[in-house]
Amino acid sequence: MARTQAGMTPAQMRDPNYFPGIVKGTPLGIQHVLAMFVSNVTPAIIVAGAAGFGFGSADISDMIYMIQMSMVFAGVATLIQTIGMGPMGARLPVVQGTSFAFIPIMIPIAVQFGMAALMGGIIIGGIFHFFLGTVIGRIRHWLPPLVTGLIVLMIGLALVKVGIQYAAGGVPLIGTPEYGGLTHWGLALLVICVTLGLKFFTHGMMSVSAVLLGLLAGYLVAIPMGMVNFDNVARATWFSAPDPFHFGIEFNAAAIIGMCLMGVISAIETVGDISGITKGGAGREATDKEISGGTLADGFGTALSGVFGALPNTSFSQNVGLISMTGVMSRHVVTIGGLFLIVCGLVPKFGAVISSMPIAVLGGGVIVMFGMVASAGVSMLSDVVWDRRNMVIFAIALSVGLGLQLEPDALQHLPATVKVLMTSGLLPAAIIAIVLNIVIPHEPEEESPDMDVASPASTLSGARD
Repeated sequence: MARTQAGMTPAQMRDPNYFPGIVKGTPLGIQHVLAMFVSNVTPAIIVAGAAGFGFGSADISDMIYMIQMSMVFAGVATLIQTIGMGPMGARLPVVQGTSFAFIPIMIPIAVQFGMAALMGGIIIGGIFHFFLGTVIGRIRHWLPPLVTGLIVLMIGLALVKVGIQYAAGGVPLIGTPEYGGLTHWGLALLVICVTLGLKFFTHGMMSVSAVLLGLLAGYLVAIPMGMVNFDNVARATWFSAPDPFHFGIEFNAAAIIGMCLMGVISAIETVGDISGITKGGAGREATDKEISGGTLADGFGTALSGVFGALPNTSFSQNVGLISMTGVMSRHVVTIGGLFLIVCGLVPKFGAVISSMPIAVLGGGVIVMFGMVASAGVSMLSDVVWDRRNMVIFAIALSVGLGLQLEPDALQHLPATVKVLMTSGLLPAAIIAIVLNIVIPHEPEEESPDMDVASPASTLSGARD
């Protein structure tokens, strides 16, 4: 039987249970970590900054802890997916990590109610997400590409402001002469240029880890510029165990509702990723058991993360693309990657090195990543048939969601809990799109020839061709 360059037969590459051995499996597993690493730790840095203990703070030990836990529990959740734990786990090469999708909800919760309330919401939201695994197959029809594409687009649009603020020097510098200076923008643009160069002009692991290498380039340039402080690295210990309820725990209505609603979005994302893995790697549809097990593991991983001060977990779509690119579907390869993440997360010095990165360097990386989130939403929307019904649903959901995000004072008379949820932009847009998609009937396939959908204006006036 013919063998590939990796020394595996086509049948072995498509088999989730095949293990290519430590020598071949280790670099393949680390490649998965490189593909998701920056996306996994970035939410912790952003939430820490919003909560007041991020870059520029006198004490960033809590941010270092959150970075550690992001790695540890991404690894733990990945192992649950690949190895399984009872009914939990898809037993497929599913890579778990901290989710960007929750950031627009987590930031206002952390700012207004504190980290203890956020962690309580994450735990309850994870439990709710877990139980979604038992019914996920029955609600998939609620979320066609029109709804999921809009939600992903809104996530990207909610995050792009953060990328620009970081590239300009970070929130603590807003209003100072240093904010938006050439030094900060120079580093951010360097990261962007290196990332794009590696992504499109190299191949293999260098292309896959382009964002990580771009950040490393910016980091190295920032050192001789005197913008990197290694004091926290020197003070950090070599080993630290997870600390239960590190930030405390409170149960706040806004946090719980927000995390539960976002759990639905995360569950659907996981279903899509599992389906992508089986289609891209094995050329088949995912089974109900794989989808249910994957969703159960997703929710359990999120709840467990909240207990130890980490952020919600979900499956990582970029690793689904990596499986399609390499053709290697071995779940044991991803298990190696999960173990590598856990080891890195237990070493505080590793987190301290990441936290010493200048915020402008991180800004260059997140501009690329957050823009790609929005682009992914646009790509999903390309599958939508843009008839009058779908255009109106999209228009109303986007207008209300984005408008409330840009002008939060429009809801100043609402209770604080409701205001936090509504002004995130993401949740009102998602709820409006889901409800309208269920309530508004589909248009007949054949309509009068004087109707036209050439433009939004003609759509609202009732014309289509």
